[in-house]
Amino acid sequence: MTDAGTKTELWPLVHAERAALAGDLAELTEEQWETPSLCTGLTVREVLAHVTSGASLTPLKWMIGVIRCRWDFDKQVAMRLAEQMGADGAETLERFRGVVTSTTKPPLPKIAMLGEAIVHAEDIRRPLGLRRDYPIPVLTELAGYYGGSDLVVTAKGRIGGLRLQATDGPFAVGSGPLVSGTTLALIMAMTGRTAYLAELDGDGVPILRERVPAQT
Repeated sequence: MTDAGTKTELWPLVHAERAALAGDLAELTEEQWETPSLCTGLTVREVLAHVTSGASLTPLKWMIGVIRCRWDFDKQVAMRLAEQMGADGAETLERFRGVVTSTTKPPLPKIAMLGEAIVHAEDIRRPLGLRRDYPIPVLTELAGYYGGSDLVVTAKGRIGGLRLQATDGPFAVGSGPLVSGTTLALIMAMTGRTAYLAELDGDGVPILRERVPAQT
């Protein structure tokens, strides 16, 4: 797997995850669309609109938005999310379906878009009681990216001085007190999702818990 595309191309993996999420959400009621997501303050419908916006932004459009928002990145995210919110859940989902095979992205590496597709999918699926069995090689690649980067979220810094070890695959990184669990749970904890901390074991879990902000 590589951004350069010399091995397994990343875009088909991104597209597969988007398509799987669209399928999972096809029968949601309007009440379900308003379920609070794992992203503080956002419903599952708003998170889906955020994912749609990320798949709709070119680097130029992203920069124009940043300038328009006077370099307030949170304001830019909120503005772009609002652009992709349909009148109801069905329309929001239809807009997302329109970008399932998009290769448009802001100035981020392609693997960050895979992260968007998987992490935000879990932000949506878990509160709704939905489950997906992600391919372990895909999760392993993504976990390696987050374990070595603070580009999109502070993941590498969050796990500093800890040893992470997957129980369902080969992912391992770092040294220090152990944090073990499924690759997915490790990814979600690295990206700041408190809901997955209970699925982890090891002496390093209390340390990691202090570094993952409580969600309200």
